[in-house]
Amino acid sequence: MTDIAWIDIALTNARPQVMGALLRYFRNLDTAEEAFQEACLRALKTWPDKGPPRDPIAWLIFVGRNSGIDTVRKQAKLQSLPDEEAISDTSDAESDLAERLDGSGYRDDILRLLFICCHPDLPATQQIALALRIVSGLSVQQIARAFLVSESAMEQRITRAKARVAAAGVPFETPGAVERSERLALVSAMIYLIYNEGYSAGGTHREAAAFADEAIRLGRLLLRLFPSEPETMALLALMLLQQSRKAARFDANGQIILLEDQDRSLWDRTSIDEALALLDKAIRHRRPGPYQVQAAIAALHSRAKRAEDTDWEEIDLLYQMLERLTPSPVVTLNRSVALSKLKGPEAALALIATLEAQLDSYFYFHGVRGGLLAQLGRSQEARVAFDRAIALARSPAEAAHIRYQLDRLSADALAAAK
Repeated sequence: MTDIAWIDIALTNARPQVMGALLRYFRNLDTAEEAFQEACLRALKTWPDKGPPRDPIAWLIFVGRNSGIDTVRKQAKLQSLPDEEAISDTSDAESDLAERLDGSGYRDDILRLLFICCHPDLPATQQIALALRIVSGLSVQQIARAFLVSESAMEQRITRAKARVAAAGVPFETPGAVERSERLALVSAMIYLIYNEGYSAGGTHREAAAFADEAIRLGRLLLRLFPSEPETMALLALMLLQQSRKAARFDANGQIILLEDQDRSLWDRTSIDEALALLDKAIRHRRPGPYQVQAAIAALHSRAKRAEDTDWEEIDLLYQMLERLTPSPVVTLNRSVALSKLKGPEAALALIATLEAQLDSYFYFHGVRGGLLAQLGRSQEARVAFDRAIALARSPAEAAHIRYQLDRLSADALAAAK
């Protein structure tokens, strides 16, 4: 129980709750982060010899808070101390902290921490970087490698994000029911952004691909905070269903394998079973939402033993429901794939004909359109669409997949000429 590996796991798991509490005390991300790091250093020095405390989270909050207060007091000659209630508790007893850890205040601490990272003033890239740094504890170097930028550039990105948060004057009071609901929606979106960043990287970029696992960990954390929220259940179910196909999504050369061509025996049935149970539980609440619909679509794919067994009619109906819940050209684009299976490529092309202006900079639009054109034998138009998709590809795997489609077009043209 006292080896360094266990301590590292304990510190990682404790980070969101401890950081949330320290942020509430000090109301400053840098001060809270430095206090947490000092508490971790103290833990690494004392826990191996003395053993873990009765409640590691309470211990870290207690030590981090005292360390932070000492730091603030050392700076007292340069700046005045915050109000006492902003940096201190009326009791300094670690046991008192432990008794209060299950209270709603600590749940709000973590939600506040997550909410700050997904503040609407921040661009999506800064939201992801800040969450990975503050909530997950990834190093700046790790995040920089995942985003394929220099360490100094990522440091500046995170520093700018912290500055925006500070300038925005984010409230630290316990949110009411309505605000908590709004925050939960924003936090869910941020977690899904992190997941998609990792999912898109897939097997071609190990550092970025790890984001998918981290997003699932954050999804589990969010579900522990809100165990009766159907959309939170569905978000975790959706990520688990998509991640269950991880081993089948790429071949040995890192080339993308389309869903219909994947070896379904490689899918992780344990993750699928967990996700289906979560989704069933969410649906029983009879409060449908976008994540439930998306998870239901993914579940239909997971339940099909063979690609030809897929219930495309039900998937099309679910996409129509999603269009009503969250109208979006991307949702319509995804629906076009189901429609092509039901009514053919011509119907699907007609559905997305009006989307080009909105999705001209979107890789998947041109990839889908090129595939539909190729099915209709409109090879020259398909080549133009595929060329545009390659120009917009975000990873070598995406570009290689489209080049494969182009090679197939050329091979088909040669065969037809013979």
